[in-house]
Amino acid sequence: MSSRNQQLFEQSQNVIPGGVNSPVRAFKSVGGTPVFFQRGQGAYVWDADNKPYIDYVGSWGPLILGHAHPEVIKAVQIASENGLTFGAPTEAELEIAELICSLLPSIEQVRLVSSGTEAGMSAIRLARGYTGRNKIIKFEGCYHGHDDSLLVKAGSGALTFGNPSSAGVPQEAAGHTIVLDYNDISGAEETFKQLGDEIAAVIVEPVAGNMNLIKPHMEFLKTLRALCTQHGSVLIFDEVMTGFRVGLSCAQGLYQIQPDLTVLGKVIGGGMPMAAFGGRRDIMQCLAPVGAVYQAGTLSGNPVAVTAGLTTLKLIQQPGFYENLSDITRQLTDGLTTSAQKHGIDFCAQSVGGMFGLYFNKTIPISFAEVTACDKDAFNRFFHAMLSEGIYFAPSAFEAGFVSCMHGSKEINVTLDAAEKIFSAW
Repeated sequence: MSSRNQQLFEQSQNVIPGGVNSPVRAFKSVGGTPVFFQRGQGAYVWDADNKPYIDYVGSWGPLILGHAHPEVIKAVQIASENGLTFGAPTEAELEIAELICSLLPSIEQVRLVSSGTEAGMSAIRLARGYTGRNKIIKFEGCYHGHDDSLLVKAGSGALTFGNPSSAGVPQEAAGHTIVLDYNDISGAEETFKQLGDEIAAVIVEPVAGNMNLIKPHMEFLKTLRALCTQHGSVLIFDEVMTGFRVGLSCAQGLYQIQPDLTVLGKVIGGGMPMAAFGGRRDIMQCLAPVGAVYQAGTLSGNPVAVTAGLTTLKLIQQPGFYENLSDITRQLTDGLTTSAQKHGIDFCAQSVGGMFGLYFNKTIPISFAEVTACDKDAFNRFFHAMLSEGIYFAPSAFEAGFVSCMHGSKEINVTLDAAEKIFSAW
């Protein structure tokens, strides 16, 4: 007898492409049937067959407070009773904008939008409008949303423009995008040496999370800052994933690098669809209605989403919040590493704040090429074995994982016990 998950997936494929509304949910990378969830509470989720799992995906990062946090739910209920949307300004928009600006010194003005893709696309357009230039630099393995100019894979060399990595993206749309290697300082320097006066912006994940978790070299980020300053280009930090996830001052505070523009998402929506981009006042003043760069959205600053985000941002400012979150995440990664290596398995892990990466490799990777060299088959085997034990990790060897403040010693110990069982029989 098939499970409810299987039944739902089979039905969904008839009316939804691939049966899912975002590709990674399809389990194509790991194989098998995707899990359909019906509810979540704290660190746990329950699938359509009512099987519980300890959740290390957290809706891909937003749920830093765990599922269905009572204060967030209450605030959303109150906001929704007052109306779901107005398409007009609200006081809550002002409040969250002021809070974001106060927490991040690099942001003097901010514009709210509805998704990380929209925020990244708008930041790129703004940088081009501000500089009057067309070319942008991104890095292999970093994902900034599904805008045409950002769905680009590397060319054959450092100074070769990228090629579309998706059908439906014209070569012309990708033709202004240069793709370099993450953490490659010399590649960035050479590109600016040749094309610096034509580069509108550099967009980068200050901690990469879309090719698994890759930490930046400090000199890499410093070099990008210096090159952008020297050549009048706009440095954009894509902190959709890292924003308020790795610390209260985000990755830019952690590494003490101030970007010109910042893209935010996930945590600032508290689990609801909301994102933002913001930065220097002189750049942000180029946006309509005061400037010539057009950007708009009917549901931008949606009052219910803003309320969820505002409540979340207030709660994460509690003393010791990030120290505890970082500690419990390190307990997970250290415990998994110790268990695997004890049994002679090539495995390592690392974390930043409430984000972590797992790698079936002898050493921690520092680039896209090194990530892709990890043992994907071993990860897939581990993923399914842990899933059967009630532990839900991201269904891909190329995605970061997330811990919430609701994960405690109990959840970590259950996870490590399951891993030990699997590794000992490896």
